[in-house]
Order: sequence, then C-alpha cells, then structure tokens
Amino acid sequence: MRPLLPLILAAPILAVLSATPALADDGVLDVVAPFEIKGADPSTSGNILIKMELAETLVNAAPDGRLLPGLATEWQVSDDGLSWLFRLRPDVQFHDGTPMTAQAVADALIHARAKPGLLDTAPIATIAPEGDDLRITLTEPFAPLPAVLSEYRALIMAPAAYDALGVAVEVIGTGPYRLTAMVQPLSLAAERFDGYWGEPARIDRVTYQAVGRAETRALLAESGDADYVFNLDPASVRRLSDVDSVEVLSVPIPRSLLIKVNAGHPALSDPRARQALSMAIDRQGLAQAILRYPAGADQLFPPSVAQWHVEGLAPLTYDPDGARALLADLGWTPGPDGILTRDGERLGLTLTTYPDRPELPLSAAVIQQMLGQIGVAVTIDSTNSSEIPVRHADGSLDLALLARNFALVPDPIGTILTDYAQDGDWGAMGWQNAEFTTLIVDLAAGQGGQSQRDRAMGILQAELPVIPVAWYQQTAAVSRGVTGAVIDPFERSIGLSQMDWVPE
Repeated sequence: MRPLLPLILAAPILAVLSATPALADDGVLDVVAPFEIKGADPSTSGNILIKMELAETLVNAAPDGRLLPGLATEWQVSDDGLSWLFRLRPDVQFHDGTPMTAQAVADALIHARAKPGLLDTAPIATIAPEGDDLRITLTEPFAPLPAVLSEYRALIMAPAAYDALGVAVEVIGTGPYRLTAMVQPLSLAAERFDGYWGEPARIDRVTYQAVGRAETRALLAESGDADYVFNLDPASVRRLSDVDSVEVLSVPIPRSLLIKVNAGHPALSDPRARQALSMAIDRQGLAQAILRYPAGADQLFPPSVAQWHVEGLAPLTYDPDGARALLADLGWTPGPDGILTRDGERLGLTLTTYPDRPELPLSAAVIQQMLGQIGVAVTIDSTNSSEIPVRHADGSLDLALLARNFALVPDPIGTILTDYAQDGDWGAMGWQNAEFTTLIVDLAAGQGGQSQRDRAMGILQAELPVIPVAWYQQTAAVSRGVTGAVIDPFERSIGLSQMDWVPE
C-alpha cells in the first residue's frame, strides 16, 4: 500500500483519496484528471469512459487525424452520398457477456443521437442493422459522418446499459477494461476484461480520480500517489519537469483559447468594434506569461490543423492605437475616468469565464487590463462553464473567455457546423453570414475543397464573431515507473491498455 500524503496537504487530497473505490496500491495504475463523472451515459461522461477504455466507438482516430477501424472494420458510402454501410467487427462481446450485434449497435447510436452532441447535428434519416452490419441513411450528403462516429458521445454500450428512456445507467462497453466500481462524481475503478476482442490490457487494475484543483493534481503526481496526471497548469509543468520520478509529456492540440462575442450587443454589432477588441490583445505576451509557451493565436486554427490553418492569411495583430482609432470612428470618446462613452453610455462589458481550466481566470485578468487600456471597462465573472450556453440562450452574455476543443472529431467541420453555421452555444452569438454558412454546409456535404475552407476562415478572421487569443498544448505527468503512456492530440486516448510497469 502506498503511504498517504502528508497531513499538511489535508482536506482536498484526502477527500479525493477517501472517495476512491480502491485506494492506490501496488499493481493498480492511478489516473487523475479534472473531469467529474456525471453519470454512466456517454453524453455526460463519455470523455472519461473512452480515456479509461471502458467503451469504444465504431471509428477510431490516429494522432495525425486519419480515421482508423474501431468496432467497425471498414465503411463505404453510396455514389449519391446518402447511404453508409459500416462493416461491424465480428465476435465482439460486451462486458456482461452478451454479443455485440448490429441491432445493439444501432440502438446505442439511436440513443446517442437523441441527446446533445455532434451526432444529432448529422442529417440522419435511419440507423438500422443490415445483416451483421450497420446501415445509416441520410437526408443529404454528410461527408464527416465517420469522423462524427469517432466522438466519445457515440460510444457503443450493451442493451442492458440503458433504461426505458434510452439513458445509460450502467457502464457496459466493449473496451479492454471493465468497470468494477463508480463513486460519482469523483472516481471509478476498473479491471482488465479477459473477453476483449483485441490485444489485452497489460495492467490488471486501474482507477480514475476527478481532482478539480490543478495544484492538487500536480502534488499527486509529485508524491507518487498518481501514475498519470492529465491537464497540468503551466506552473506545475515547470515544477514537475525538475522531478526525477516524473516525466512531463506535452503535445500541441486542436484547442483554441477564444473570446466569444455577442455580436448582437449594441456596442459590438459593428465588426470594427470586435476588431478593436482583438487589436487590444497582446497575444504573445499573454501566452508567454500565462500558458508559459509562445502560442499566441493569429487565426482560429493552429498550424497543426493543416487543412483549416490558412497560410498567407493576414494575421491578427496587437495594435492598441489602431483599436482606439476604430472605436473613435464608431463614436466612442473617453470619459473623465478614461472609459469610453457614447450617447451617455459607458463602454462596460462583462467577461464570463470558468475556473475548470486554471489558465482561464488568469487570462481573463490580463485581458481585462489590456481592454482597459483602450477605454473598455471589463467586469470578470468566473462561474460555472454551463453559464456560457445559458447566457447565450437568454441573450445576457457580453463576452466569454473559453477553451474550445476542435478535436471532438478528427475533422473540425462537425464542430464548426455546430458553432457557427447553426449559431451554436459555444461559437457565434448574434452573428450570421450567408456566404460562410453556404461554404460550411457545402464542405460538410463533401463539396468543395481547400479554397472553400480558406475563404470560410477568411470571413471569420474579418468579422470576428469569436476572437482567437492563444493555441493550446496538452500536458500530462507520468510516473517513470510506467511505460507506454501517450497524449493523443484528439484527447480520446491516454494509451491506458498499452501502459505497463517498468521492470524492477
């Protein structure tokens, strides 16, 4: 049994350890991340279930974004783009011993499509078994369907996992690990599933702990009470890099730090106002100071997302004098305290963010200062992340600082469709552009190519319904007693079943 951490670390860590189904001991690999377990259903906890390899999707993704076979060995689409056939892997069984049939797969996807997620945005007419395989028919062509089926909310679970309403109330998947205990919202335990169809896991037992505080996660890594710690804050990365017993992994990922703008706000409806806010932000300075690596975003997608990063696009720049000039053109003049006014109204905005990612409140404070220097008074509201879509829906949102994941599926088109063409909760607000919508819809249908993607990104760059701030790297701390750990740029896998203990 590993010793508990010193009592001086006290409540936060001890509370996590006491809630764990099985306390860490020799032979158990312990994973720690900030994400709470909100239930058994993939729509709420699929991100954890796929990382812990408890359940699987029809389609997998390689680190470079290539689609790979999963529970489907291959797929083909009809000439008109309206019918997809997925060949299902034979001789797969769920953790309850029942076979994975085409009907079970169809039912799981029908349940998934009835809940919020990328699958419910696909133009699906029917999902049905066809012999031992699966047929999905569409109402219109939708080229990224296989990529959408790789998303964690499209995990395949056994019929017995679901209640009468189609909500998963048990975790009964097909993965190399089988759930043995769950304590919501903090922890779960799992063991190797000997009936797995593929290469068996190398470590017998694993646990997962949800730990919200980044400092606490880092201490668990440093003390050896966790073997794989996901999502570190920059200060912890620097400290853990000097710890001999820990290896720090880091990779660029398709995630962007953004300011979501209410383009319907009277002060923000003119694109020049949004451009002024953008020009007030010293991206490189913020990224270096807060994220601790040079990743200021001069457009929405980083170079690692090659098809959507536009070479030669005029970059977003830091120009506070130009920002002041644009706002002056819009009729804003400095008041006695330096805050801009127009028609008796002060230019005051609320910036909503959330502390789940420790860099967000810090970045918000820096952005508050930068916007203050051009005469914009910003009030920060650090609250639950769920408040962003709520305030979007009721129209009360001014600005939101968020980390948007474009790696939910290997092709970002699914996320872009949700965020922009359909005015989604996490993307554009009060903004429409008919040309942009046409471009995105055509790309989703498999029509058009690189020039259309470049044009769509150029429109976003000019009109700024969201303002890119920085690009992300993902980090993890791994015990040097473990081999095989990885960071997947698409954040689906941590390499759990490939991890093994270093021989003593």
